[in-house]
Amino acid sequence: MKLFKLVKNFRNDEEGAVTVDWVVLTAAVVGLGVAALAAVKGGTGALTTKISAHLSGQSISTTF
Repeated sequence: MKLFKLVKNFRNDEEGAVTVDWVVLTAAVVGLGVAALAAVKGGTGALTTKISAHLSGQSISTTF
């Protein structure tokens, strides 16, 4: 009888299901963040190169 009661309590316990939901939700958010980073990374690299080239061509005039 004790085994049946243990199995019944295990089947009715839903705390683990909530944990699984949060793990899946967190994994989805992390995945979306990584996808967004991958999408933006190429554009920011090209923009950084253009800014660096422009700033390298500039000169500062110090006439007083």
